Amino acid sequence: MLFGGQSAEHDVSRVTARHVLAALDRERFEVVPVGIGRDGTWMVAEEAARALLAGGDLDTLGESLDVAGPRIDPLPMLAGAAASPLDAIDDATPVVVLPLLHGPMGEDGTVQGLLELAGVAYVGSGVLGSAVAMDKVVAKHLAAALDIPQARWRGLHRSEVLDPGTAASVRPELAASLVDDLALPLFVKPANMGSSIGVSKAIDEVGVGTALLTALEHDEWIVVEEYVAGREIEVAVLGHTTAPRASVPGEIVPGAEFYDYADKYADGVAELRVPAPLPPEVADEVRALACRTFTGLRGEGLARVDFFYEAGGRGLLLNEMNTIPGFTPISMFPRLWQASGLTYTALLEELVALALERHRHKGWPS
Repeated sequence: MLFGGQSAEHDVSRVTARHVLAALDRERFEVVPVGIGRDGTWMVAEEAARALLAGGDLDTLGESLDVAGPRIDPLPMLAGAAASPLDAIDDATPVVVLPLLHGPMGEDGTVQGLLELAGVAYVGSGVLGSAVAMDKVVAKHLAAALDIPQARWRGLHRSEVLDPGTAASVRPELAASLVDDLALPLFVKPANMGSSIGVSKAIDEVGVGTALLTALEHDEWIVVEEYVAGREIEVAVLGHTTAPRASVPGEIVPGAEFYDYADKYADGVAELRVPAPLPPEVADEVRALACRTFTGLRGEGLARVDFFYEAGGRGLLLNEMNTIPGFTPISMFPRLWQASGLTYTALLEELVALALERHRHKGWPS
C-alpha cells in the first residue's frame, strides 16, 4: 500500500490510507504500508501499522512519515515480494500494489508507470487513463470528442495567463474575455489537482484575475468553467474499461459556497444524499453516462464520475472523473457502493481481484 506522496493532497492520502489499512482483512492479506514523504523519500511504515492494528490511534499511521524509518529504493522493492496477498487469494501469492496517492506524482500516471516497469499488479487505472483523468484540460477535450455533455469551459496555459511585461500579473484583457465568454460567476481550477485545492469561485473581473494566479500556484495549466446552478451528482464505477458497472448515484449538498477542501475533509458539514433523490429515468441515465465516461477516458478498476444536473435545463453535465477517489469515512465512493450492496471490506477485496485479473490478462509473469 502506497500513501503520502509529494502533491498538495499528501494529507488526504494519509487519511485515506489509515482507514483502508484498518479495513483490510488480515486473514486474507499481508499488508506492508509504504509511505512517500513530501520530499519523495520512500519508507516502510510497518511500525505504525502494527500500532494501529493493536488498537492505537489512527493518526499514528500518518505520523510515521514524520519520524525516522527504514528508507527503501522503490523499484527493487516493488519487483520483490514486499506486499503479497496470502495464498487464500492465489496459490502463487502475487504482489498487488494499492496506490492511495491523490493528485500529481501519484494519480497522474507517474507511479502507475513505475509499477508497470516493476511488472507488478496494481489497483486502478493505467498510465494513460490516470494521466487523462488527472489533466482536466485533456479530459474535457476528450469528453467533447466523445459527445459527453459538459458545462462551457476554457483551458489556459501559464503563458496565456501572465502578462509578459510583469510576469507576475494577469494579462489585462484576459479576465474580461473570460467573463464575456462564460459569464459570472466563474470557477477557476488547476488542471492537475484534486480535493478542490487551488479552486476559486470568482464573482467579478478582479476576482477572476486573483483566481487565475491562485490556480497557477499549483499547475501551469488552468481550467476556467461557467457556474452551473445545478445539483452535484456523483456515481462510483467499478470494473474493467470495457465492462464497467455503476453504483447508485449520490448527491452532494455543499455546506460551504462550494464543495471545497474543508467541506470534504475537515468540517464535514456537507450533506451526502445516498441514493440521490432523482427520477428513476435520470438515475439510469447518469449511471449509463458514468460508465460511458469511464470507458471513454480509459478508466480501469475504479473511478468516481461527477456531474452537474440542471433539472428542466441542459440535464446532466460531466464535471470530472477521479481515478483514485477518497476512502475516508465521509467519502462518497465507498458510501455509494455500500448503498449498492458492497461493504467497505468487500469493495477493497474486489479492487484487488480486478487488479490481479487485469495483470494476468496483460501477460505479466505472476
